[in-house]
Amino acid sequence: MMKSKLLLITGLLILAGCRETPNKTSNKGETTFSAKWETLSKINSFEGWHIFQNESNLKSGWTVEDGVFTFDATNAKGEGNKSLLTDDVYSSFEIIFEWKLSSKSNSGFMWGVSEDAKYEHPYLTGPEIQIIDAEVYRGDPQHQRNTVGALYDMSAPSEIVSNPAGSWNKYHITVNHNKNEAVVILNEIEINRFPLSGPDWDAMISDSKFKDIPSFAKYKEGHLSLQDHPGVISYKNIKIRRL
Repeated sequence: MMKSKLLLITGLLILAGCRETPNKTSNKGETTFSAKWETLSKINSFEGWHIFQNESNLKSGWTVEDGVFTFDATNAKGEGNKSLLTDDVYSSFEIIFEWKLSSKSNSGFMWGVSEDAKYEHPYLTGPEIQIIDAEVYRGDPQHQRNTVGALYDMSAPSEIVSNPAGSWNKYHITVNHNKNEAVVILNEIEINRFPLSGPDWDAMISDSKFKDIPSFAKYKEGHLSLQDHPGVISYKNIKIRRL
């Protein structure tokens, strides 16, 4: 009887351990297990977030309901940029989130953002993965570095796999300075991969609109940002782990 009880307890412990196995993610068929995922989207709170340079608390435009963050440009008030920033700063990380936007609108996810008062906008420091209605640049070969899934104005996605405006999409983005690599997966399909430093990175900058912005991409550690832009954009199920 004692032996049976021990076997039963051991089995329950193993089962519990399996249930606590960190979330599985995939990348070109490779399977990795996260050490610790942190939820960044609270149910009815912006805990862990703030509007860019909003010390006076006069800027608005964002709402949260049932874990969904929404920016509506028609409701935005106050002067200056109204992008949403994490309170914490990050260097190498892996982030997963879902997003949905209205027709013809756009936004973006940025990292390495500095909130120093000398920078008027997050894009002056933070590279951006573009979030936009794919119809805006569909069939336009001259602007594929500006379409959905692009490293904005620097690296075009390999294909367009976003769902239509009004539907939810899912990004899985890895920024790993230790490996000098970033990967963008949209709706479970890898669409972009690029270095974060070195000659190829420098060449991408020199061929972009950021070439004359000395502060651009200079901060390996910085805030994460969800960009404000005309239209309506929503985010939910935001999870991150540090690498």
